[in-house]
Amino acid sequence: MVKITKVYTRSGDSGTTGLVGGKRLPKDHPRIMAYGTVDELNSVLGIVLSLVSQKEESISKKKLGVILEAIQQKLFDMGSQLATLPGDEYDGQISLKPKDTVWLEGIIDSMNEELQPLKSFILPGGTSLNSFLHLSRTVCRRAEREIIKLNQIDIVSPEIIKFINRLSDFLFVTGRWVTEKLGENETLWKPGKKNPDWNLK
Repeated sequence: MVKITKVYTRSGDSGTTGLVGGKRLPKDHPRIMAYGTVDELNSVLGIVLSLVSQKEESISKKKLGVILEAIQQKLFDMGSQLATLPGDEYDGQISLKPKDTVWLEGIIDSMNEELQPLKSFILPGGTSLNSFLHLSRTVCRRAEREIIKLNQIDIVSPEIIKFINRLSDFLFVTGRWVTEKLGENETLWKPGKKNPDWNLK
């Protein structure tokens, strides 16, 4: 278990941060950018989860809440893994496994079976819940890009890359699913839509 006794240490005042195992890297290093963006994604998902908790009680609400909380846990596991340099792994360290991506794919497939085929792209917005799901999806894509960038200079577990890629798909499908199951609203893309008149009456 992690034991935190002091929040600030002043050790980061030089522009570096400590990794698992004690080694330090500049705060703008690709490894720090990668797990920092994963942390940002987790924070946005926290907002999503809080909005879900405000919905009326239903099986759909309960299922989604449990899944989102589990994903937050997985993202913390991922962050810990990314904060560990190759060779500095320790006994008992948690790491993502192939079964984690398979689990996420199963949820995506189950959600899709409950939806009508998509006939248009969806614009970010609609409601607060939908808006933050779209935001989490785009932050997830950025986290994926940062992880791929890190993988070009250092080894990243392929299971991390697979899971973060599938997670953005999950968040997109979830945006559609909450519209159907939790009464949210969404705005469809209308290609070439006519410009509105400013002088509305």
